[in-house]
Amino acid sequence: MDNKDSLAASLAIDGLTGIGITLVCIVLAWFGIQQLRLDKFIKQPKSPAGIVLQVFLSLALGYQVARFLLDYLSWSGMLKGMF
Repeated sequence: MDNKDSLAASLAIDGLTGIGITLVCIVLAWFGIQQLRLDKFIKQPKSPAGIVLQVFLSLALGYQVARFLLDYLSWSGMLKGMF
């Protein structure tokens, strides 16, 4: 395996890791948002508009958490060159 194949494999693994972590964080955010009492904030939380709002909130929160985790993973990987 030459350097080009090794680089391609490394990029593929990084991409799959990013997708996996992001999807897991979005699902966890969805389950977390289900525990909120949204009836205090919106009139009909079980309506289609309320569900769309919950999906968007889950996407936004899950993506931000995943971005933090992926950045932290990247930063910690950079530190091994220091020591």
